[in-house]
Amino acid sequence: MIGLDTNILVYAFDSRSMHHEEGIALLHRLAEGTGPFALFWPSLHEFLRVVTHPRVFSPPADTREALAWLEVLLQSPSAMLATETPRHREVLERVLLESDVRGNLVYDARLVALALQHGVDEILTVDGDFARFPQIRWRNPFRGGRGPLRTRQRQAPVRRRTTARR
Repeated sequence: MIGLDTNILVYAFDSRSMHHEEGIALLHRLAEGTGPFALFWPSLHEFLRVVTHPRVFSPPADTREALAWLEVLLQSPSAMLATETPRHREVLERVLLESDVRGNLVYDARLVALALQHGVDEILTVDGDFARFPQIRWRNPFRGGRGPLRTRQRQAPVRRRTTARR
């Protein structure tokens, strides 16, 4: 089963992103497919944080708009919402120790732990940090193979600032 990282959702949502069309097409294929795909609760929270944040999106998305967009995705019969199971602590601990990650990478370790708990064997992401986790495969769907997207920015581009920062 495939799981989606936050950046894939942001690309698909943001009509100004360089991978918007590819992102939307990917979500349509998954939502209309016969096999399940996983959405991780932490990624949905992070999606909402990113697209409604005025320092990231200018103008930021309306919260209702972002929630409605997610609701359409969640209504797909193929969508599976991955949440913590009773085994979460032990699985997360194993992922953290085997991967020797800390700091900001703990968030990605949490997604890997959720993936392992729900039978997800591949995460679609543009985040090359997932290479640090031997427990799961990852793929950049906009590149055609494994590995990070080579752009000037390290993270998925989002709406560009149209006003100067004060």
